Amino acid sequence: MGADETPDGVIIGDDGLARPAWAASDPLMRDYYDTEWGMPVTDERGMFERLTLEAFQSGLSWATILRKRPAFRHAFADFEPDAVARFDDADFDRLMADAAIVRNKLKIRAAIRNAQATIDLRPDGGLADFVWSYRPETTPAPRTMDELPTTSPESVALSKDLKKRGFVFVGPTTMYALMSAIGMVDLHLVDSHRRGTSGIWR
Repeated sequence: MGADETPDGVIIGDDGLARPAWAASDPLMRDYYDTEWGMPVTDERGMFERLTLEAFQSGLSWATILRKRPAFRHAFADFEPDAVARFDDADFDRLMADAAIVRNKLKIRAAIRNAQATIDLRPDGGLADFVWSYRPETTPAPRTMDELPTTSPESVALSKDLKKRGFVFVGPTTMYALMSAIGMVDLHLVDSHRRGTSGIWR
């Protein structure tokens, strides 16, 4: 345990605030943790962006995706579902040639397919409301990183039902990562300065 690390595994920063190790050193990750991760996302474009980036993150580090996010936004029309749904073979080739993003043909195809599936959900309330309808009644209260769950009954159900609606690359683990990123569950460690800041869980 380092000099600035508590028994529960949070690290006290030079600003005196407690964060998990993954958010304690890299300035980009620290800013993301302090301002965005775990905060509610309730609009369609924002939800589609998070869904897409979580799919691209599968098998990679979130830091990699976060550093590439400006390039992803440029390449994917700022994640406007209507625009992405219109992507054709030329757009696919453009994306596959874009070294600034993650060039994975299955994930690129998934993003385009999921944009159309997002549009198809609008008559039933839209993607954001659909995802939030799986909010659990309680949230975990992890004290250490070892206590962090990676799936839940709700993420399994959300994954299953999104697939029924035509979405791909939406497995239970990916959906749990989405749920934590948008505040549907509070996975901030109990001793973190960010615990409870979403306003959803007290």
